[in-house]
Amino acid sequence: MEFGSSHSEPLLFLHGGGLSWWNYREAAGLLAPDYHVLVPVLDGHAGSDRPFTSIEDNAAEILSWIDTHLGGHVLLIGGLSLGAQVLLSLLSMRGDVCRHALVESASVIPSALTHALIGPAVSWSYPLIRSSWFARLQFRSLHMKPDLFEDYYRDSCAIRKSDMVAFMRSSTAFSLPSALRNTSASVHIYAGKKETREILFSARQIHRLLPESTETILPGLYHGEFSMSHADAYASAVRTILKEI
Repeated sequence: MEFGSSHSEPLLFLHGGGLSWWNYREAAGLLAPDYHVLVPVLDGHAGSDRPFTSIEDNAAEILSWIDTHLGGHVLLIGGLSLGAQVLLSLLSMRGDVCRHALVESASVIPSALTHALIGPAVSWSYPLIRSSWFARLQFRSLHMKPDLFEDYYRDSCAIRKSDMVAFMRSSTAFSLPSALRNTSASVHIYAGKKETREILFSARQIHRLLPESTETILPGLYHGEFSMSHADAYASAVRTILKEI
């Protein structure tokens, strides 16, 4: 999805796992008057053009698209959760692919137990996805704005079981790429204070690898709330980052 004029400088945003471009719809609308905002649909998600294979494959595909359509470089890339992991992979593949990076709620701590349980858990829960009552329970646990439910429900129903297992397994196996330390981008790390210890520890680990990055812990926020439920604050943070010299 594209917002704003193609003649403006490009910003790219990568949505979270199980979500889609609407993750950034409100923030993109706020940024569109001044920037060309692009929100691709990640592999294996509703409306995507190919199944999900790995975070690294998806990053390579996006990098190729940036080379073909945006001259190999964008002003800023932001990513949430799975999208943030794809962003970290992008930066490890080519450290100068963007001038600024906004990493929101990325996990870089692999979990062998969670990874092993994903297959059985999805097999049990997948038949329930199309049940409105189950979808509403899941939706409430994600702390999203109520007006996003119809988007969430529609696109959750469209994700194939094999893709859901694939991107969840890839996410739980993801570790911090050592080549990330070579990036020239200014990296800004965000996590909600009410997120899991894993996410908060991951934010610290990324900051340790990139000591010149900034780390911001947002009081009172759960996973993904910053970009989805506080779009005005998110867009304001993007604008502040873009004012850096």
